[in-house]
Formats: sequence, C-alpha cells, structure tokens
Amino acid sequence: MSKLIKVDGYKQLLDPTQTELGIKQIKDFFQANLSTALRLRRVTAPLFVLRGLGLNDDLNGVERPVSFPIADMGEQVAEVVHSLAKWKRVMLAEYGIQPGYGLYTDMNAIRGDEELDNTHSLYVDQWDWCRTIRPEDRNLTFLKKIVKDIYAAILRTEYLVFESYPQIKPFLPEEIHFVHSEELLQQYPDLTPKEREDAICKKYGAVFIMGIGGKLSNGEKHDGRAPDYDDWSTPNEDGFKGLNGDILIWYPVLERSIELSSMGIRVDKEALLRQLKLENKMERLNLFFHKKLMNDEIPLSVGGGIGQSRLCMVLLHKAHVGEIQASIWPEEMRKECAAAGMPLI
Repeated sequence: MSKLIKVDGYKQLLDPTQTELGIKQIKDFFQANLSTALRLRRVTAPLFVLRGLGLNDDLNGVERPVSFPIADMGEQVAEVVHSLAKWKRVMLAEYGIQPGYGLYTDMNAIRGDEELDNTHSLYVDQWDWCRTIRPEDRNLTFLKKIVKDIYAAILRTEYLVFESYPQIKPFLPEEIHFVHSEELLQQYPDLTPKEREDAICKKYGAVFIMGIGGKLSNGEKHDGRAPDYDDWSTPNEDGFKGLNGDILIWYPVLERSIELSSMGIRVDKEALLRQLKLENKMERLNLFFHKKLMNDEIPLSVGGGIGQSRLCMVLLHKAHVGEIQASIWPEEMRKECAAAGMPLI
C-alpha cells in the first residue's frame, strides 16, 4: 500500500490487554480534564441527522455522507454524521448554556471517502465540544487561550500514561507554537501544505496553525473548511484573516506531523454571509441551521473536535490507528501491517 508508512524496527510497547486498558485510561482522564478546563458538560449525541437541515458537517465539501431511508418516516433520508460541528451549537441554545460554559460529547462517524493510511480510518471517534461565548470573545487572544487549555490537558494525559507505563517516554514540548497559514506559506513557499506542516511541527514539536479555509496569497487554501461553522474570513489582531485552526504535533514514531484537533471561533451572521458568498453556497441560508443563526436563535460560540483514537495512538506510541480502533482495512494493508509489527484490530 503506497500510503502506508512502515517503521523500521517498530515494536509495540504494550500488549493487547495493556493497550485496551491504556485506551480507557486516556479517554477517561482526558475528557475529565477537558471538561474541567473549558467548563463543559457531557451530553448525548446523535449518530445520524435528517438530510436537508444543514446540521451535518460538510468537511471539505466533497465527502459523501453515508445515508439511509427511514421506513417509518415516509422514506425521509438520514445521514450518518461527519461531525457535530453545527448540531452542538444548536444544542447550546436548547440547553440554555450561558457564556463561559459549554458541552462536549462522544462523536462517532463514518467517512466513506477517507483515504486510508496510518492515521485515517473509515471510523471516526472524537470529542466534539462547543462553548458559548460573548461578542468580545471573538478574537485571537481568546482563541489562543482555549488552545493552550486544550494542549495543557493533552500534556497532563501524556504524563499519566508515562506514570502508568514507564516504557512510554513523554515527547511533547511544554509549549505550543502559534503560526498563521499565510506566515507558513511565506516561510516555506516551495513546499506543499502538508510539507509545511511537517516542517513547522518538526521545528517546534506542537503547533496551532491558524486561518484554515480561506485562500492565501498564492490563491490556494492551506486546507478546506466548510463555510458555515468556523470563522476563517474575519481579520484578526495579527493582521491576517481567520479565527480558527488546527492543533498538530510532530510524531517521532512516524517521523511526520499529525493533526489532533480542528477548532475555531464559530461564524456570526456577518461571517456566515461572507463565507457562503465566497464559496457560492448562498442557498444554504434556506436551511434549518442557517435560519436559526441568522435569526439570532443560537449563541456565539467556540468549538472543535479532538480525535479520540488518534490521541490514544500518539500517547501510546502506536504506528497505526488500527492498533487502537476496530475498523475495516484493505486486506493488503492488514497483511503489510502484520508483517511490519503493527497488527490491526
């Protein structure tokens, strides 16, 4: 498999039983820390939503959701969620959550168009979270504080793993570095976006890359982002556009960067209109979610998703996410992984 990264001399540091115990320990500890740090309450989440409401996450706008007709509802079509980026913002209003507080949930998704490799699976599990904010919180300083709080929870979890399994040595830096995607382009003009991520993460160890979704000075996007949840077009105090970003780390096991979280300050009415126009998606204003936003029926917010299996993979020093979660993989990949010392569940 051309997309599979094989690690010379790779050896699992934990046996299957230890791995399962480690996964539970990481998930229990991290979500408790995340909840405390950001003042989030846990809520129950859907696996699927009705098509046509505008609630499903469009990701990069090209991925096809898994769907099925509902026999007892006149064959209305349901879609398995890609993420809960917009659903959870509606729930902030439903629960009446005040500024400074929020919610999180265990999100499970199926992404049938995913390109399968060491870090990407058909099955996605993440902590989806969202927090109500005030108008004065819609700035880069506030966003950076939230990022630092999340990264601190990751560091505490890494140390917990080390205390439980001393053979797993911590490698994450104490601080996370902030850089805008336009700055990254200027630093590495001859590299692709992925190569830029590798370069900056190798240099700093942990990075938050801001401004994901809008076009850069070369006319290209660093990466795609749907126009109706993250605010990637509003100018910030650093002179760039974008109040969103991705948390990435340099992962020494695979010798490459890995994204752990996608997050940002969510669109207000002005940003929604601007971004829908930029992406030629103005027809979405007729959808349920977008009407509620334009009618001031859902609050301003900041939110994101943090990959559960991917975080466990990194903190347990695994070479493939299939060592953490049960999913479907090409038979050729299963054979190659087994021969390389990384048997897939």
